[in-house]
Amino acid sequence: MATTKTAKKAVKNGHKKPIIGFIGQGWIGKNYAEDFEKRGFETIRFALEEPYRQNEDKIKEADIVFIAVPTPTTTDGFDDSIARGVLKHVGHGKTAVVKSTLKPGTTHSFQKQYPDIFVMHSPEFLSRGTAAYDASHPLQNIVGIPVDNEEYRTRAERVLSVLPEAPSIIVPAQTAEFFKYVHNTSLFARSIYMNLLYDIATELGVDWAHVKEMIIRDPMIAFQDPVIAKWHIEPAHSSGRGIGGDCHIKDFETFSRLFAETVGDEHGMKLIDAMKNMNIELLLGSKKDLDLLSGVYGKDILKRKTKVKKAARKSAKKAGQKLRKRA
Repeated sequence: MATTKTAKKAVKNGHKKPIIGFIGQGWIGKNYAEDFEKRGFETIRFALEEPYRQNEDKIKEADIVFIAVPTPTTTDGFDDSIARGVLKHVGHGKTAVVKSTLKPGTTHSFQKQYPDIFVMHSPEFLSRGTAAYDASHPLQNIVGIPVDNEEYRTRAERVLSVLPEAPSIIVPAQTAEFFKYVHNTSLFARSIYMNLLYDIATELGVDWAHVKEMIIRDPMIAFQDPVIAKWHIEPAHSSGRGIGGDCHIKDFETFSRLFAETVGDEHGMKLIDAMKNMNIELLLGSKKDLDLLSGVYGKDILKRKTKVKKAARKSAKKAGQKLRKRA
């Protein structure tokens, strides 16, 4: 069920612009709302924080409501309770588009619980540091619908018509939900692999800056966009080694549990566990995103003994020796 830029015709042909609502005004919801306002849409924002809290009743007036609220992974599993709870604020007969990450099958569950609205899923791919730009310049627009009929497809086209232009597709909701995990876990795996390469390079005395430059130039292993090409190839990015951030730790753990539940292949589980445990070691060693780590695995994870600190000291010692020789 593919669609293209022709989805914009509804607005361009003189149809009245829909009122756009936003539930959740964290860094994702905020940047989406600001993008819509810059493009001339009337918006209504509702969140628990002021001044948006006062719009609890007004949000029902919005024709399309984008939902961007936390969907954490905890020791008890994937938690969709916040996203599920806020759907009650969407007006009767209106369209709710969940941008939050959802475990495959969740949109169907939402739709079953709220039959008086139309629930869809449209995964977001914003990075915190470039969120404003990402909201305005999506690489693609995906809308997942829980029911394949004319009404849902028409509404999905309407959603695409108000989004910034990009290659677009309408798919079953579970496919859209799953692709967000494809996206995030692929970047997770790439980051872990780059850490492995970095450790070997350090032991061999190879300058990682040179390796990184060559990776960026290699069209077979790097993205072609000059900015995106640099993503996830720097082992010591941000505040230390290991892949952290609001999404990657929790989403990889949900992916791990999903694989165990659905496939359970022994070799696949060993590979997933190895990547997960290596990242935990790296994060503990650099003391990076420990609050996010303990949120997913529990506070006891912070007591785990790690060999990374020793390895990091060894790498730092080698780097220092190399600089002294150059001097």
